[in-house]
Amino acid sequence: MSPELLSILVLAVVFVIATTRSINMGALAFAAAFGVGTLVADLDADGIFAGFPGDLFVVLVGVTYLFAVARANGTTDWLVHAAVRMVRGRVALIPWVMFALTGALTAIGAVSPAAVAIVAPVALSFAARYSISPLLMGVMVVHGAQAGGFSPISIYGSIVNGIVEREKLPGSEITLFLASLVVNLVIAAIVFTVCGGPKLWRQGSVEALERGARPEPGGTGKAGPGDQPQPGGAGTAPDSGTTLTRPAPTPTDLAATRLTPARVATLVSLVALVVAVLVFDLDAGLTAITLAVVLSAVWPDDSKRAVGEIAWPTVLLICGVLTYVGVLDEMGTITWAGEGVGGIGVPLLAAVLLCYIGAIVSAFASSVGIMGALIPLAVPFLAQGEIGAIGMVAALAVSATVVDVSPFSTNGALVLAAAPDVDRERFFRRLMVYGGIVVAVVPAVVWLAMVVPGWG
Repeated sequence: MSPELLSILVLAVVFVIATTRSINMGALAFAAAFGVGTLVADLDADGIFAGFPGDLFVVLVGVTYLFAVARANGTTDWLVHAAVRMVRGRVALIPWVMFALTGALTAIGAVSPAAVAIVAPVALSFAARYSISPLLMGVMVVHGAQAGGFSPISIYGSIVNGIVEREKLPGSEITLFLASLVVNLVIAAIVFTVCGGPKLWRQGSVEALERGARPEPGGTGKAGPGDQPQPGGAGTAPDSGTTLTRPAPTPTDLAATRLTPARVATLVSLVALVVAVLVFDLDAGLTAITLAVVLSAVWPDDSKRAVGEIAWPTVLLICGVLTYVGVLDEMGTITWAGEGVGGIGVPLLAAVLLCYIGAIVSAFASSVGIMGALIPLAVPFLAQGEIGAIGMVAALAVSATVVDVSPFSTNGALVLAAAPDVDRERFFRRLMVYGGIVVAVVPAVVWLAMVVPGWG
């Protein structure tokens, strides 16, 4: 067996073990880099560490640290409440609010599972209260997270653009961002239409639905457990003259809607991060970590837990996988594999196969991990010039992330866990069927739209 084939088989074993044994793929990849680099490639420690992505390490730590501070001081809770108020409680718009909110959170630097973990419980509680399909609401949250997931300052965007730059490929940050945004927006619109969205328009507003819980005209009663608290503790049904008593807002509700100095400063910091990166071309990781340190210094009580909430598992995963990819590069495996894919003789067929490999593996394992492995493996294949690099990278990125609705992925599992008052076995099956449809259809569609025209 050739060293190159052995190193690829070891990578496959890493994916299998990480999927079946719940071990961080990055830790496994570091161990594999040490074993393969030392025993097969005859590399010393310096040669193994040559592939460590120090720049991406700082980006991952910086943006997740800043976002952890925002979560600790309640800025993210305030954003959720503000988004719902913005549409005046219109039921049909609530799924789109959740879509936009998770997209905004990931676009400004939140890790996709972190954004889903914050928004999904709120979104699925709305779904249970106002008879919205949990599948619709969960899918909108996940696709929203992926829609914003490839902005130039996002985690996914920084990772893919960093890989493209390191591999000296032609790249377009805006094309990558818009490709993911458009694909996920179109999918969300289709799901909204199929899963009861038109019916939601006929339900009216949240307030109208709550008035439907009132007693018969002429009577007075307490609000049901699903009623939305209203300021002042009481509400009136004007069409019947009936008074409906509702519980007053709790201190937690009031605290979540209050704009404190710490939250104002955090919102300003998030805007400053966007301006610093997009306008002044500053490093996203160093800028984010600086802003997070300033916020932590001014409000230490709010931020003391933030360092512990940095997405360390994601940091370990990315750094481990890319270090192993660096070992593959050092021993010539990437060139060997790329020549093998190109040897198929039909470049477009090789491209669609890579998209399907990314989608299938990502549905059961790490989207970030598979992107970190597939894009470098495709470099020699792209170097032949028959396939546009920009379109191919965008297609691989979308194929590897749009399938995160699978219940076997982190985002899909978060949605499944957050849904209240559902038959979880049935909901699991529905998510699995939906995920299977996405895996079967989307890679072919993005291949047709992005690779066949020859972008880049």
